Amino acid sequence: MYICIINSLSLNFNPKLQERVRETRKPVMETDEKPIRELTKAEEQIMHILWNKGASLVHDVLIEFPDPKPAYNTVSTIIRILEQKGFVDHKAYGRTHEYFPVISKKEYTRSFFRSFVSNYFGNSYKSLASFFTAEENLSVEELESIRQLMDEEINKQKNESHE
Repeated sequence: MYICIINSLSLNFNPKLQERVRETRKPVMETDEKPIRELTKAEEQIMHILWNKGASLVHDVLIEFPDPKPAYNTVSTIIRILEQKGFVDHKAYGRTHEYFPVISKKEYTRSFFRSFVSNYFGNSYKSLASFFTAEENLSVEELESIRQLMDEEINKQKNESHE
């Protein structure tokens, strides 16, 4: 966590490093709705706080971090980066800014998961399911619960196709 935060903070002071990071940033994730960039660990941590709390001041976000807390300026810098990436926007009240998420957790999760399945399982949900059933030592109860969810979705899709 701290490496990401420190790296994000050091970008403000080193223009050459900023350019190198821009060149090596993770690619934009493709979705049906719109492309969404992947977040760094530090950015994702702040987004989770904003998704849970809603509109917040930098100080409100900082309070949510465990001890030892990052510096106020570090959190502020990362939030501004999130704003540049289109994840966050703000309302200004004089010199104070209240930040709020523009992209919902559900949108980001959907985009991230599609990218994950594409990158690690060749875009095959069957391969993903096979991996988890073989590698994660799921209990019979968990497997039955998954099967029930799948059966419900199959029935839902069959009913929709007959309408």
